[in-house]
Amino acid sequence: MCDTMVALGNTTLSGKVIFAKNSDRQPNEPLLTIRVPHLKNVPGSKLKCTYIEIDQVDETYEVLLLKPSWMWGAEMGGNEFGLHIGNEAVFTREKQGPEALLGMDMLRLALERCKTAVEALDLLIELLERYGQGGNCGFGKKFFYHNSFLIADPEEAWVLETAGEYWAAEKVKDVRSISNRLSIGNNFDRAHPELVKHALDKKWCKSEADFNFARCYSDPLITRFSGSASRNASCSSVLKAEKGRITMQTMRAILRSHEEGLEGRQFSRHSLKSVCMHGGFLFGDQTTGSFIAEINRTRATYLLTGGSIPCLALYKPYWLVAGETFSFGEEQQQEALEFWKKRERLHRAVIENRVSDLEGYLAKRNSVEAEVDAALKALDPATAGEEELTAIVDRFLQAEEDLLTAVLSRVEIEARPPRIGGNLYFRYYWQKQNRQLLSGGRGC
Repeated sequence: MCDTMVALGNTTLSGKVIFAKNSDRQPNEPLLTIRVPHLKNVPGSKLKCTYIEIDQVDETYEVLLLKPSWMWGAEMGGNEFGLHIGNEAVFTREKQGPEALLGMDMLRLALERCKTAVEALDLLIELLERYGQGGNCGFGKKFFYHNSFLIADPEEAWVLETAGEYWAAEKVKDVRSISNRLSIGNNFDRAHPELVKHALDKKWCKSEADFNFARCYSDPLITRFSGSASRNASCSSVLKAEKGRITMQTMRAILRSHEEGLEGRQFSRHSLKSVCMHGGFLFGDQTTGSFIAEINRTRATYLLTGGSIPCLALYKPYWLVAGETFSFGEEQQQEALEFWKKRERLHRAVIENRVSDLEGYLAKRNSVEAEVDAALKALDPATAGEEELTAIVDRFLQAEEDLLTAVLSRVEIEARPPRIGGNLYFRYYWQKQNRQLLSGGRGC
């Protein structure tokens, strides 16, 4: 489960496109911050994705990826040209195919091979037609779904939604959010040539005039129980209300938001309806990573958590510059895992009620983020030198490290016994998750 948003330049305070996403996955599934350089590849070589091998291209672009630890593809990311993509699980009436490309594989391929949103849209459609989508997307349990994508560059954005081999695409006009549901109705700008005919043949609609992509192709039961209607409505309402003054901080507030009535109880109750998703039930995930990008023609500015649970995490600044120590190379898998797991230790301590001064931690985190906001406001990343930007990244990584070390050290010193709140199943769920994380289960 995830939520992805974009605000075009005609709706933002800075006049730049702002893109944001929460990645919701299994609680013990690390989401790694990976940076892959611009590469010249061996002509005619092959590329192993998560499940299948495909043709490699001669040249691939530099990318920042937020990716589940066990798969080749990524949940979200951006490249050196300012292209950004996030994907969503969607549940449709079309049957699941055999192992092929995952939606996350397709996302990474588009970032590595494309410069603009339209190029990425075309490639995603080509990949879908040539290789298909399919395979288990789950970490601790099998989970199958189709995919939708929000694609943005410094100028424009597109939504691409798929159901098996079928698809529809819509050009974004101002603000847009997508979640775990098909959302394009009959207002698409491009579509699979047989999209309407196939729905008519299946008797999902009575006529061409009656056709609505989301209504015809959605699996209504799973879509309903995904909580996506509430999450998408929450994101959309804020974006529409804030048109003309949307900032990275607007996105940060949305990504941290909870369903009505949950605020203050989010660590003892699960919710599929919160944008900042908290696990704790048989169905549903938790937010394992979050990012925001203000897309500049020369260099994107990011706010990244590098860990789970946005309402607890610290959003830190990041740029694709030489010498930064926030992201990791693909050969640094263990280091990337440890980076994510240290932040997750704080979350688990909060779940177990072993952080005696949570309000104090949050106050200090907010103070650091105020400094982050002030630093970004005073900065033009297009003209700033790489050394200056690297120094800013390092400064706030160190500030987070100091804060985490202080809180986790106090947890160890106080040695409060674990006391998970919530109902019986919630307590059982997190006891099991915590045991698995400590035992170094799959991916950890």
